[in-house]
Amino acid sequence: MIDHGHELPVARQARALGISRSSVYYRPMPVSEGDLRLMRRIDEIHLEYPFAGSRMLRDILRREGFISGRRHVATLMRRMNIEALYRRPNTSRRHPTHPVYPYLLRGMTVTRPGQVWAMDITYIPMSRGFVYLAVVIDWFSRKVLAWRLSITMDTAFCIETVEEALERYSTPEIFNTDQGSQFTSMAFTSLLERNEIAISMDGKGSWRDNVFVERLWRSVKYEEVYLKAYESVSEARTSIGRYIVFYNSRRPHSSLGGMTPDEFYARLLPEDRAAQFTTA
Repeated sequence: MIDHGHELPVARQARALGISRSSVYYRPMPVSEGDLRLMRRIDEIHLEYPFAGSRMLRDILRREGFISGRRHVATLMRRMNIEALYRRPNTSRRHPTHPVYPYLLRGMTVTRPGQVWAMDITYIPMSRGFVYLAVVIDWFSRKVLAWRLSITMDTAFCIETVEEALERYSTPEIFNTDQGSQFTSMAFTSLLERNEIAISMDGKGSWRDNVFVERLWRSVKYEEVYLKAYESVSEARTSIGRYIVFYNSRRPHSSLGGMTPDEFYARLLPEDRAAQFTTA
């Protein structure tokens, strides 16, 4: 999205897109082997005990032989984009100048594909390093509509993911995210507003608000990521891509009556559109 050859200075391009100028020039800093092992274990524990904050995680890790202070655990949690999942008022880590939108899904019954989409980002460990995975899912069917991997949690790769979903599946009525700075940025929210999509944002730290994405992360990590040791970003992209095709088209879901997300998504669409949107 940033054009280094454009006559408009990079700083002004970044400001117009609502992203940090430093992220344009970002080069990944090396992470020690010890921290990589610690981050992977934090990620695994977080999936099992999502209510655990940095103090509890520190104590659990110490019982397993990982010696690390609470501040260091908290630093790694921020790097991984995870936090203890419980509701607490007015403690959002959102960007201070970005607006936060109300949560629109409370009490709503979602009855059809395309009514509500949701998006989130998660940490993906590799054998030497890590990346971030962003997905857009259809709330009704749990179908993954688009996804991207990135070495940074910037706004650009989130926008690219949404643009792909919009191109392939038209527009939803409501788009739900958390209050992360990627999603509250002007570049991201203006994309939704231009497409006349109502914006909904989770209450800070409340797992119930985006529960279907949290369930997707468990499936992706236990059935794919934790079974692998990706040697490169390209290997991670290829392997996760194969899993997402499996998840959409072949993996039955008990919550969907044993149907796959593709089947559940397509069953309420007209026959011609259903054929178009079912994974080959």
